[in-house]
Amino acid sequence: MNKEKKRTPFNVKIFYRRTCLIIYDVISVILASYVALLMRYNFDLSQIPEHFLNPVSRFLPINIIITLLVLYLFRMYSSLWAFAGETELQNLVMASVVSSIAQAVGIQFFKAPGEQAVPSSYYFLYVFLLISFIFGSRFSYRFFRSLKHRQQNKNNSISVMVIGAGEAANLIIKEIVNSNFSTMVIRCIIDDDKGKWGRFIQGIKVAGGRERIVECADIYDIDEIIIAMPSISRVEMSAILDICKETSCKLRSLPGMYQLVNGEVSVSKLRDVEVEDLLGREPIEVDLDSILGYVKGKKVLVTGGGGSIGSELCRQIASHHPAQLIILDIYENSVYDVQQELLTRYPDLSLTVLIASVRNTNRMNWIFEHYKPDIVYHAAAHKHVPLMEGSPNEAVKNNVFGTWKTAQAAAMNDVKRFVMISTDKAVNPTNIMGASKRICEMIIQTFNKHYDTEFVAVRFGNVLGSNGSVIPLFKKQIMAGGPVTVTHPDIIRYFMTIPEAVSLVLQAGAYAKGGEIFVLDMGKPVKILDLAKNLIRLSGYRVDEDIKIEFTGLRPGEKLYEELMMAEEGMTGTKNKLIYIGKPIEINEMKFFVQLKNLKEASTNENSDIRPLIKEIVPTYHY
Repeated sequence: MNKEKKRTPFNVKIFYRRTCLIIYDVISVILASYVALLMRYNFDLSQIPEHFLNPVSRFLPINIIITLLVLYLFRMYSSLWAFAGETELQNLVMASVVSSIAQAVGIQFFKAPGEQAVPSSYYFLYVFLLISFIFGSRFSYRFFRSLKHRQQNKNNSISVMVIGAGEAANLIIKEIVNSNFSTMVIRCIIDDDKGKWGRFIQGIKVAGGRERIVECADIYDIDEIIIAMPSISRVEMSAILDICKETSCKLRSLPGMYQLVNGEVSVSKLRDVEVEDLLGREPIEVDLDSILGYVKGKKVLVTGGGGSIGSELCRQIASHHPAQLIILDIYENSVYDVQQELLTRYPDLSLTVLIASVRNTNRMNWIFEHYKPDIVYHAAAHKHVPLMEGSPNEAVKNNVFGTWKTAQAAAMNDVKRFVMISTDKAVNPTNIMGASKRICEMIIQTFNKHYDTEFVAVRFGNVLGSNGSVIPLFKKQIMAGGPVTVTHPDIIRYFMTIPEAVSLVLQAGAYAKGGEIFVLDMGKPVKILDLAKNLIRLSGYRVDEDIKIEFTGLRPGEKLYEELMMAEEGMTGTKNKLIYIGKPIEINEMKFFVQLKNLKEASTNENSDIRPLIKEIVPTYHY
């Protein structure tokens, strides 16, 4: 059975355009042929010798056919001229040069005996004119199309200011100016380089330096500001954002320098400016290649691997070639997403994903006996402070005794190193979550004394963008039109990004010798009210006018400020100035084990108040 060949459907519009281009090119060849002679003789027709004019006229019909054929071969009738660029211009020049060479050769054959050769200057003029005529037909279409697009969007457009006048800015501006779909109209450019002031990029004026941002936003009625400086430092970004947020404009930026290096700069790569850009410090960096040497070739187990911290631990560990990465979590949906991401990014990774609860003794024992991990990162925990205040027994079952069972299984199966993720809320806790984590730290330090496994804990504060944190909540409230809720005008917190926190956790794990509580330097504390205001401004709204802020009062167990160390712990430095070690606090182990036994029994009784028992174990706990 013969299959019918697919035919390209006839397009009347394309046929019409190509026919018009062919007719125009025929006229261009004729004009270029005779105007070149006129230019050679200063536009005096009477001065043109017939022995020059006749060969050109005799060869003209053949010249037209050859030129059309050459233009066709160089794709002059199949290119999309609305998006013409450097390649199309090169093809145009090459086609015109080939046509001129063909004419020079052909005229020699059509020259009558005794006629002199046409002057060589004629051919240079001819190719120049042919390029000009063809260029005008092709690129004028793009120009008028762009002009029409600008006019259409003039009354219903987004006025944009671009900060930065470098290569990245040029690419962004070019894409916006030439796009037929973008509703953005760039009004001005800002750059601190005085040498660029008053100059133009793609027809847009560089209006001045950063001191003119607020003024120009008002003059040009700017709606959005694009920060097109991918190599800028976090400190500089913070300084610019401090100015921009006074304009009530929405802010967007390029993610980073790698976008420019990889040639990925485009409007699609722009992102909304995030609140972490306002932290005013450079991202914390550690030499993971040197400290993760102990991960390479090892079996690594991450509990709570589907959570914010756990998933980032898995990403960074996976990039350093472990013998096997075992992810354990009770929530199948989140851990499934992590699994698919890692399988895509690291196809050679030996990855095992297990659904299990750290509260299940038999399940945890079997996992450790079967997989024999070398290193364990214990991130599984209930961490939401208000929710745990309402379900204290569950917090204790999961955090305290889940840690106990996981640590016990690790110790009995020759795990080399066990790193528990703790929190600054464990210091002088005022809530069940923090108190439960303090008990976990005490368990870890006690286990370290009696087993060969090196048990350590890493304590840090709030993580920007983590599940249940304040930033995603603020963003949802802003998208809904407000109000943005803040518990107290004076509440402050330490903040760090997820990758920063995890990289320091990994480095602390490399320093571990057993029994330490590592404390991460979180930088300067940040006012939650300031975060809310900045996020509202960065979203292009005015505080208390477009989006209101409401104070709801401190939630149960919530403190105005967090502490990273207890006074009696002291502080010892490490090679990394951002990581400190707290001195272990001596405890009566026999009394501790009895208290844990009583707490375990009480936690299974829903009618009992376990807070007094927790207070006995953690004397600094206040409720």
